[in-house]
Amino acid sequence: MKQPVTFEVIKRQPGTLARAGVIHTPHGDIETPAFVAVGTRGTVKSLKPEDLERHVGLQMIISNTYHLFLQPGQDVVKASGGIHSFAGWKFPTMTDSGGFQVFSLGAAFGKGVTKFAKGDVSTEGEYHGLNVYSQALASEHGRLCIVDEDGVTFTSHIDGSMHRFTAERSIDIQHDLGADIIVAFDECTSPTADYAYQKEAMERTHRWAKRSILAHKQNYEAQRKQGLYGVVQGGRYLDLRAESARTLSAMDFDGFGIGGSFSKADLGEALRVVNEVLPEDKPRHLLGIGEPEDILEGVRLGCDTFDCVAPTRLARTGTIYVHTTGGPKKINLKSEKYKYDLSPLDESQTCEISRIHTKAYLSHLFRSHEMLAAHLASIHNLHFIVNFTKQERERILLS
Repeated sequence: MKQPVTFEVIKRQPGTLARAGVIHTPHGDIETPAFVAVGTRGTVKSLKPEDLERHVGLQMIISNTYHLFLQPGQDVVKASGGIHSFAGWKFPTMTDSGGFQVFSLGAAFGKGVTKFAKGDVSTEGEYHGLNVYSQALASEHGRLCIVDEDGVTFTSHIDGSMHRFTAERSIDIQHDLGADIIVAFDECTSPTADYAYQKEAMERTHRWAKRSILAHKQNYEAQRKQGLYGVVQGGRYLDLRAESARTLSAMDFDGFGIGGSFSKADLGEALRVVNEVLPEDKPRHLLGIGEPEDILEGVRLGCDTFDCVAPTRLARTGTIYVHTTGGPKKINLKSEKYKYDLSPLDESQTCEISRIHTKAYLSHLFRSHEMLAAHLASIHNLHFIVNFTKQERERILLS
């Protein structure tokens, strides 16, 4: 049977792990390195599908299994013909496993734990093992997360209802959502977890990976249309990262996600260790990380695709990316100094929004709490980061 998702390397950059390639999917090709926009609930916040095609030049989008499972439900998306028909997207799509959201809305709820470890993360009640059920905790929406060998039991952050994800259930949901690329169920640990627990969780992720492959192969129709990625875990420990990469490389995956949490200082070495092990002929996706400096590091160390909520999340707060002689920079248009700044949003003016609108105009929209502000800033930021990543591809091709 022909694989629905394949990858070819077009050019490797001498002296680095960087490569330019193409991921082939049922809904089109993705030229890599590429930035993947986040459409959590079947929408990139404030943007229409035609905005993503016309103004952003997007190649791919990733949606969230956890959130779409809760609202509107996998049955609704399936009845609509899958996520492409439901959302009106014409380009390739991806869904994650739901593991990170179960973690972040459960075990890490309220602790400020993200993909990157922070120096001010509280260690009180630190996540060092399986959470123990308590009635008081279960009554708080979205705060219950019990991990066991078979899967994860959690409460919805929406209404407190209880649900359970296993490897098989996650794959079943993703089959119904119908994305081109789906992801094996994994356990995303806290960056504050110790070595013993990171190892335990990694080994559990590997067992879930095998079950995810089996569940996927048992659905012949889905197997013809959807590629499956495994997720490398291991936290900040390089030996665990290398072990995870070796173990998953031996399994029948179409590509790989690099998941879990890092410190900024740990990211580069962890990517190097992982990507020196993962197969050269399969794509590598850095899950949930994609600021400009992270993309530069990730591309240099062999990552092919990136996703991150930062461009649109920053845009909604009035912060945009701009080009400077020193590289990409973020500015906040709510600052007083932009009230009378009639210069383009970005001097490069590669984006149509930048050619039409000034910093003063968007500053006015944000100060006036106009909905158009987030819309225009989101288009600008996504165009910036998508094309920033495309430029890295061009540099590799010219190297």
